[in-house]
Amino acid sequence: MDFQLSDDQRALRSGMRDLLGAVFDRDRLRAAVERGGALDRSLWRELGAAGFFALRLPEEAGGVGLGLPEAVLLFEEAGRVLLPGPLVATHLAAGLVKGAAEGEAVVTAVAGDLPVAHLAEADAVLVVGAEPPAGEAPGAESLTGEALRAFVAAARPVRSMDPLTPLHSARAVAERAPAATERTPAHAGRFRFEAALLTAAEQLGSAARTTEAAVQHAGSREQFGSPVGAFQAVKHLCADMLARTEPARAAVYAAAVTGDPVEIAAAKLLADEAAVRNARDCLQIHGGMGFTWEADVHLHLKRAWLRAASWLTGAGAEELLAADLGAAGRLPRSSAAPGRPVREVGGGG
Repeated sequence: MDFQLSDDQRALRSGMRDLLGAVFDRDRLRAAVERGGALDRSLWRELGAAGFFALRLPEEAGGVGLGLPEAVLLFEEAGRVLLPGPLVATHLAAGLVKGAAEGEAVVTAVAGDLPVAHLAEADAVLVVGAEPPAGEAPGAESLTGEALRAFVAAARPVRSMDPLTPLHSARAVAERAPAATERTPAHAGRFRFEAALLTAAEQLGSAARTTEAAVQHAGSREQFGSPVGAFQAVKHLCADMLARTEPARAAVYAAAVTGDPVEIAAAKLLADEAAVRNARDCLQIHGGMGFTWEADVHLHLKRAWLRAASWLTGAGAEELLAADLGAAGRLPRSSAAPGRPVREVGGGG
């Protein structure tokens, strides 16, 4: 099997990189930081017009008709530039919440006990994994209108480590959420695992970008008459960053092809580690400059910490992998285990 990207996939990734370079360059990133992470609705609509949210909707439903492998490529590019907003939730809500596919609606999600991102600006909230009425399959509830306003009013803002991601605590609110405006037919497990994979793709993009930034700085910054990249300790840091990024890339791309929950858990675990540790190493290579507000390194680190706690945490992913290994150990050596049942874990905003 050929796991190389096709020409169409490369063109899709290149086109998204060009688009984000035009509509969300560094000046706009810093402007977003200064306004506290408030969403730019015009940017959201541009993403919608480009098919970012409707990418996986069928063409007959007004979408692009592509799949998870292509969505992963777009979210990787979004992670590179630290694109703010509830991108994952809005993407998953396309076709379920009116206006989400076109970028006219901002949709966030609440799942588990973690804070909810961009709640104050949301036009709808997906409550993932809520208990369904008798006889119905578990899914995701969509809160809009009066139900949404009551939900937002009962939530309380909490301090966010990421200046681009305002957060609200809705743990107690979700347990007594008002009646949903609409129940989607989607299974809660699918939401969680697809959200975890798309979040892993964002982490992958961030890990790749901090690797590039570290190598660039190591080649241009001079100490004692030589680039700092000439020193062995710095070389090792840069090599380690690449050695974390590429296995994470392989895992994320493979999980996008198979859609297997266990492979998604492994991809999220590797991508989280790559994003967090690469940002820390990038900060170290930048030295004192890396700690300053003017540098972008700290933004990658803070966002990586936040994403690592979203949808599928490291502990949750490890539990899934351990359970799968335990189940595989009880099977005869000649038996494969496709379609194995997997316990749902995780949560996020």
